[in-house]
Amino acid sequence: MKNSPTSATEPALAERQELALWAHAKLCTEYGCPVAFFATKDPLSELISSLLSHRTRNQDSHRAYQQLRARFPTWDEVRDAPTAEVEAAISPCTWPEQKAPRLQQILREVGQRCEGGPCDLAFLADLPIPEARAWLEQLPGVGPKTSAAVLLFSTLRRPAMPVDSHHHRVAQRLGLIGPKVGEAVAHKQLANLLPPDWEAQQVYDHHEVFMFHGQKCCYFHTPACGRCTLLERCPFGQARVPAGRHEGDVEQPAT
Repeated sequence: MKNSPTSATEPALAERQELALWAHAKLCTEYGCPVAFFATKDPLSELISSLLSHRTRNQDSHRAYQQLRARFPTWDEVRDAPTAEVEAAISPCTWPEQKAPRLQQILREVGQRCEGGPCDLAFLADLPIPEARAWLEQLPGVGPKTSAAVLLFSTLRRPAMPVDSHHHRVAQRLGLIGPKVGEAVAHKQLANLLPPDWEAQQVYDHHEVFMFHGQKCCYFHTPACGRCTLLERCPFGQARVPAGRHEGDVEQPAT
C-alpha cells in the first residue's frame, strides 16, 4: 500500500509528541517555568473578558472590561441593561455594537443554565473537560480558544490549552502541525501531543512559553532564527539560517 501524501510528509504522532516535549523543555529553560498565572477572574468574568479581547489590543480590551464593571457591578445587571448602555460601556473594544448584544445573549443562556441561581459558570468545574468546552462553544462567538481560556485562565484552573496566533505560528514552523492547519483545528492536534496526565500548571506553562517565543523571537515577519533555542530541530529556521550561523538575524518588536 502506498503512503498517503500526509503520512509521507508529516512526522508520525509519536515523533511530534517527542518534539513537543523537547520544545517545552527548551522553552521553559529559555523563559522560566512555572509561569505565574496572570488572571484570577471567576469563569464567567474570564469569558466576558475573553470575548471583549477578540480582535482587540490588550490595553483596549482591558479598558472596556474595566468600564463595563464600573458601570454594571454585576453580570445580571449587564444582562438586563439596555443594549445601548452596554455598547457605550465597552466602546474601547472593536465592534462594540456586535459584542454588546452577544454578551447579553450569553448571559441569558448562562442564567437559564443556573435556573435562577447566581449567574456564573461554577458548574463547569464538575463537568469533564470535553463536555465543559462543548457547552461553552455552543454560546455565540465562543470557539476553542475562548473555551480553553475560560477553563485554564480562570479560577477553575483546568488543563485545557488555548492556542493563540503566536503559539500557532511557532508550532507550525517547528512542524508540530501541518502548514495548512488553522487555529481551530490546531487546538485539538496540539493538545493531543501533550501527556494526558498534565496538570493545569504544566498546560499553562506550555501555552505561555510558546506564546512568549512567538512574541520575542519567532516573529511573523523576519523571525530571529539565528538566536532561536529551537533552531536545531526547526525546519523553517534551518531553511533560513546558513549552516553554522547562529546570530545576526534582523529582529523586530513583538506584535
